[in-house]
Amino acid sequence: MDISKIGKIALLDHLNDRFDIVQNSTLRAFDDAAVINSANGTKQICSEIFLEGIHFNLVYTPLQHLGYKVVTHAVSNIVAMNSQPRQILVSTAVSSRFQVADIELLYDGIRSACSIYGLELLDNNLTASLTGMTVGITCIGEAKEADLCYRGGAGVNDLICLSGSLGAAYVGLQVLERERYVFEQNPQAQPQLEGYNYVLGKQLHPQARTDMTAIFAEQDVKPSAMTDIVDCLASDLLQICKQSSVGARIYLDRIPVASETVAACREMNIDPVTAALNGGDDFELLFTVPLAKYEQVKNLAGFEVIGHVTDAAQGAYLVTPEGGEIKITAQGWSDV
Repeated sequence: MDISKIGKIALLDHLNDRFDIVQNSTLRAFDDAAVINSANGTKQICSEIFLEGIHFNLVYTPLQHLGYKVVTHAVSNIVAMNSQPRQILVSTAVSSRFQVADIELLYDGIRSACSIYGLELLDNNLTASLTGMTVGITCIGEAKEADLCYRGGAGVNDLICLSGSLGAAYVGLQVLERERYVFEQNPQAQPQLEGYNYVLGKQLHPQARTDMTAIFAEQDVKPSAMTDIVDCLASDLLQICKQSSVGARIYLDRIPVASETVAACREMNIDPVTAALNGGDDFELLFTVPLAKYEQVKNLAGFEVIGHVTDAAQGAYLVTPEGGEIKITAQGWSDV
């Protein structure tokens, strides 16, 4: 069977099911991060890999921004567990077209992210590649076991919440792709990027929500389930639904989209709802909380309650302002 027929998520589930947990110290596997018992609590470990031409394009991605974003991606996975990121390990493969100065720029971005997120670089590997650049990263976090949040855990009638607006990173990518196409047709053309600072910033220099663990603690709110918006809202919501064995209803008019994103969407003939629902790379947190916590959540600046959890038999649907229901699907997702 072709991978395209089964989908990325279903294939990962299929592969993961073939492995057993054999260590008593392993508390959780195959979530945003794995969880391992330690002497002073728990450790969270996640790994990511980024390939040139698949995950990034160096035509419009400065190497410093790439290094920073790779770290941000891994940090966001740790934050999605309601944990604090502490250390990283990096592996890089580069072809002969790269010079020492290029690698230094990449690591300038990694070092900047370490400074911003309070991380230590524990190990660093470099090897040759026949083509392009590949960057792999592992991030380690720590938390008390009682504070941890998983994708599974959402209950019927829980509120579905977002920590911020969506869609900007996707629109920023479309702006960059547009300018790349113009450049390929006319190398003398100058990029037209004025007025896109917000969406370009969200694409090239996103922020992991490391502030959220403190906010949850201050408001006495512990999510019943949580993940970060990396693939896209649709896909990540389906992950929570599957691992929690629940359904969902989210409301189109409650999905937050920044005015700058809407303006850029209109100019580029992009549907803002499509950007928010299927764009990805937003690095906001999608989480559920018990209905009893509504008062705490509704007063948090930048937060939005976008729906509620239903019984699994009711499926996952997007509700329009007119009351219509559209089944939520996502690229890479398959029920096969």
